[in-house]
Amino acid sequence: MSKYTMHILVCGGTGCMSSHSIEIVENLKKYIAKTGMQDIVQVLRTGCFGFCEKGPIVKILPDNTFYVQVKPEDAEEIIKEHIVKGRKVARLLYTDPTTERHISDSKHMEFYKKQMRVALRNCGFIDPTNIEEYIARDGYAALAKVLTMSQEDVINEVKKSGLRGRGGGGFPTGLKWEFAYKNKSDQKYVVCNADEGDPGAFMDRSILEGDPNSVVEAMAICGYAIGAQKGLVYIRAEYPLAIKRLEAAIHSAREYGLLGENILGTSFSFDIEIRFGAGAFVCGEETALIHSMEGKRGEPTTKPPFPAASGYWGKPTNVNNVETFANIPVIFLKGADWFNKIGTEKSKGTKVFALAGKINNVGLIEVPMGITLREVIYDIGGGIKDGKKFKAVQTGGPSGGCLTEKDLNTPIDFDNLIAKGSMMGSGGMIVMDEDDCMPAVAKFYLEFTAEESCGKCTPCRVGTKRLLEILEKIVAGKGTEGDLVTLEELGNTIKDTALCGLGQTAPNPVLSTLKEFKAEYIAHVRDKKCPAGQCSALLSYMITDKCIGCTACARNCPVNAITGVVKKQHTIDQSKCIKCGACINKCKFDAIIKG
Repeated sequence: MSKYTMHILVCGGTGCMSSHSIEIVENLKKYIAKTGMQDIVQVLRTGCFGFCEKGPIVKILPDNTFYVQVKPEDAEEIIKEHIVKGRKVARLLYTDPTTERHISDSKHMEFYKKQMRVALRNCGFIDPTNIEEYIARDGYAALAKVLTMSQEDVINEVKKSGLRGRGGGGFPTGLKWEFAYKNKSDQKYVVCNADEGDPGAFMDRSILEGDPNSVVEAMAICGYAIGAQKGLVYIRAEYPLAIKRLEAAIHSAREYGLLGENILGTSFSFDIEIRFGAGAFVCGEETALIHSMEGKRGEPTTKPPFPAASGYWGKPTNVNNVETFANIPVIFLKGADWFNKIGTEKSKGTKVFALAGKINNVGLIEVPMGITLREVIYDIGGGIKDGKKFKAVQTGGPSGGCLTEKDLNTPIDFDNLIAKGSMMGSGGMIVMDEDDCMPAVAKFYLEFTAEESCGKCTPCRVGTKRLLEILEKIVAGKGTEGDLVTLEELGNTIKDTALCGLGQTAPNPVLSTLKEFKAEYIAHVRDKKCPAGQCSALLSYMITDKCIGCTACARNCPVNAITGVVKKQHTIDQSKCIKCGACINKCKFDAIIKG
């Protein structure tokens, strides 16, 4: 029985830590000690709460008070007012933008109302470095249950749940385990793919930072099911906090007899080690990942053979990503039937998304499959920043495509997104508004995929480079209508001929934006205009008759392109103007326009 009657939870995810949440923890402990209440009030650093837009987050239990944008200097007031006097600090409470009322309990916040946390069930609730807190929330009970079952029954339960891989492919998890189980060998491996590389994605990182033991437990369950004694986590070295907490979880599990020889007194033995990746996006593909772990170049190979038959060092290997594993313990604790009732007919359970871009509530969310894009963007995400108009949302990162306003009522699941020309991917979701230029967005993603191509196959190595060159021409105002035909033909050819998923999906951002925003591309190549006003080569700045001749623009122009006399309308020399926007930023009279 805990001696504490009150708990203060402080977000210890990477985002909040970069905003000084460690200092918040230290200050809270310092002021609690000054009150002499350290024996009844506990301060804990947890994983991510998800509401990243308003971090750092501090949560008080048992009254569930939710403080946002807390600074280290706020710690004293929280202790003196809330903890000692029982009065909530109103200025730190979340303010609902619609009603402008303070909301003290996160359960009443629109951001959380439609969420269902399964993979994220422990993130923000426990100290991720303390295995006892994980055990207190039924941690490792699923493993104990599994060790009383046959391997076939374990696999059948996963199949019955309908869980599909959350890494992007969406392959049925139970079927994947069954393939590895049926391939006989003296050695088998369980691999956790934690090489999350999509721009704007932080789902797997947050799970490992906030609940690493769930992944450790799930890997042990998978090891038992397929007959493996060795597990490996392949994680990019750019995730130091996730690595540190994962290492602590593995060490604690060994100390408690939950990893190693004869787990929980049975004949089953299983252990895990960590392998570091250098940040190559292509190593998210399972065969490239396996080659990297073997010390070879991280390049994909043609399948078959699949890793379930010949994977790590030629042995049967099961590869799942972090989020997929995070669902496994819950399936055995609550039952496959429970999990199967969540989601849609062909996409069961929930999905974690990293919601980013031009949206009010940037953060980490987990929603039931089948929820619509509209609900995610407007109900959970709080709509578009600054009241701007929604333009598109890119799902699936650089492998996905852009969905538009007509797609907002689309239920989110694996098959619906593919049918719309996009994909689920690992869960990145980047929202764009009216100020975003779609050819420039496509160029951004192509820069990434062209850079990350391993170079093994010609369609990806050369094709993505050619696509990028055409997009660079278009945004520079040098494109032709013939380039648009080439973009489409080349994009479809790469999709059909590239070796692995990176190359096959690389043209998606180009093809989807070309389909949905053809007029915007035509404006770039025919009219030499950027409708969104973002492509600097296609912009011109002009001073209108609102100018009173204050000279602020001329004084701040870095290339002396603006001339005029005091109290007279100024002019801009277009041949000198570098379209930096400094003049617009300094003008107080809205006398400068761009177009």
